Amino acid sequence: MPPKLDPNEIKVVYLSCTGGEVNASSVLSTKIRPPASIEVVPSASALIIEAFKEPPRDRKKQENIKHSGNITFDEIVNVAQQMQHQSLARELSGTIKEILGTSQSVG
Repeated sequence: MPPKLDPNEIKVVYLSCTGGEVNASSVLSTKIRPPASIEVVPSASALIIEAFKEPPRDRKKQENIKHSGNITFDEIVNVAQQMQHQSLARELSGTIKEILGTSQSVG
């Protein structure tokens, strides 16, 4: 027999999604049991694409979209502050460097 489920047990499930697209938290909530709480944490690339202020793309119609634009340093610092809890850097300056590298790869 399988072990019985403990209703007070906390399980963490990490899922990744394509950056810059609408999060599917409502889809996740139906697949996980009703008492579960869901926290959607965007990735660094999703926050950078959001800072570009580009409209959300339709995955069925557009493929391999090239992102281009300019972001102010204040927006980079804002993204770095949001991602600091996930960063491996000790200080904010290291997190800013990580975000700058991610923004270079995004475009």
